[in-house]
Amino acid sequence: MLTSERKARILDLLRRDGRLVAKAFSQELGLSEDTIRRDLRELAGEGLLQRVHGGALPASPAVADFKAREETGSAAKMALARASARLIRPGQIVFLDGGTTNVHLARHLSDDLSATIVTHSPSVAVELARHPLVEVELIGGRLFKHSVVAMGAASAEAISRIRLDSYVMGVTGLHADTGATTGDGEEAAIKRLIARQAAETIVLATREKLGAASPYRILPLAEIATLVVEPGLSADQLAPFRAAGIDLIEA
Repeated sequence: MLTSERKARILDLLRRDGRLVAKAFSQELGLSEDTIRRDLRELAGEGLLQRVHGGALPASPAVADFKAREETGSAAKMALARASARLIRPGQIVFLDGGTTNVHLARHLSDDLSATIVTHSPSVAVELARHPLVEVELIGGRLFKHSVVAMGAASAEAISRIRLDSYVMGVTGLHADTGATTGDGEEAAIKRLIARQAAETIVLATREKLGAASPYRILPLAEIATLVVEPGLSADQLAPFRAAGIDLIEA
């Protein structure tokens, strides 16, 4: 079998099963495990899969920068925003993560909602500046331009002093094996810190993020209270998240 044929088969298997075990796949093809691992390394280098111990998972395609993400999937993101906006209740202190879906969420908060929104996203803060009743606390720090959020020591110190009712978290991948993941290690650390400060964590995920993984782990599925997804997903796509005990809301 040619290298290109093996790689195509690897990607087909990942699309079908959501994971690949290198040892079992090498035995199936009658090839050495080293050969399959080399294929996996090369495919990972091209951003086509995410290597994990013993094999691979589908790579998340949701790794573009903020400007590119603003221009994609707007209908699905608005559906998620409308559904998740209803989860924020009067009097709560809620952290809104960066990300284009949370910008839509900020736009969809009811005008009669009186709550406090904490964010490290200037984009979210600008949207909330127009809201008549929401108090906005903007976390400062070094601007991570890819996601347009503040990060670093100053951000972490400010976040550590706040107790939150809930945290609406953005991810680039959500998989049963790796949990919630993202593409930057420091951003993953900040997200973990925010989640520790919150009574519950809510994740909003468009379909391309489900069953996919990025390099840096944020949280296991067990630490996510609620997952808001777009409508029309299959039972198989949602099964791992139901099995983890997550409250699923279809927008």
